[in-house]
Amino acid sequence: MDPIRLHPATEADHAAVIALTNRAYRQAEGQTDWKVESLVGGQRIDASLLAEDLAQPGAVLLIARDATGDHVGHVRLDAGDEGAWYLSMLTVSPDRQDAGLGRAILEAAETYAAARGARRMRMSVLHPREALIAWYGRRGYAKTGETKPFPYGDPRFGEPTREGFYFEVLEKPLQASR
Repeated sequence: MDPIRLHPATEADHAAVIALTNRAYRQAEGQTDWKVESLVGGQRIDASLLAEDLAQPGAVLLIARDATGDHVGHVRLDAGDEGAWYLSMLTVSPDRQDAGLGRAILEAAETYAAARGARRMRMSVLHPREALIAWYGRRGYAKTGETKPFPYGDPRFGEPTREGFYFEVLEKPLQASR
């Protein structure tokens, strides 16, 4: 696979980002079970939540396009204190999965952040999603022992199927950019 290039999203990309994110995270059709957040129903993101997220200092939404210019995935990064960046909303078009594209977007996001001073990357994964946590583990991410609460009561994040969810915080050290 050719290296993935990530491009900053424009406001014109937001509707496609929302649609692709909700499809990839919440619609099981055509996807392997571990790739879908089936423990939470409803939407994953909407326009108000995306706008709120991107209004945060240091937030950037990056789009991955294929050779023809089609939007095949995206990722959100947030520059943090002391070189700790936060990665979220890593999304791959379901019709393009199982070809290494998720790994390529993840690596490109890490490179992007490292080139801007990141020394480590952090993320949160819904705790029962052990297969996804293992996938990130094979890419150098480890559980930190830190957890974050699930935003129960805020339908912008979807509708959880049960009580007791929380997020595992994962972290990976990054190589300094050359």
